[in-house]
Amino acid sequence: MHSGTAEPATPAIEIVISEELDAASVPRLGALLHEAVDLRPDNLVIDLTDCPFVDAAAVGLLLDVHRRMFTHGGRLTLRSPGPRVSRTFRLARVDNVLHVQ
Repeated sequence: MHSGTAEPATPAIEIVISEELDAASVPRLGALLHEAVDLRPDNLVIDLTDCPFVDAAAVGLLLDVHRRMFTHGGRLTLRSPGPRVSRTFRLARVDNVLHVQ
């Protein structure tokens, strides 16, 4: 039965990114992330432990996902980015906007 409520379908969804997150992968991964956001989890965790690189297109995607999660009261958490990815977040000045663990 469908209750019709706006309650989260699940408390958390975790997605592991183990490839470069760049302009070439943003359309495919963006569709996956937006599908996850549509499930309205309390927390969407993106594990970046094995992600070697993010570019400006990926940062834009992550900011969009962050905004969509915030709009419905959820949180986007970026877990364990490596030094290169963390540096990109700092240079893009999003390290204080995005929740990085």
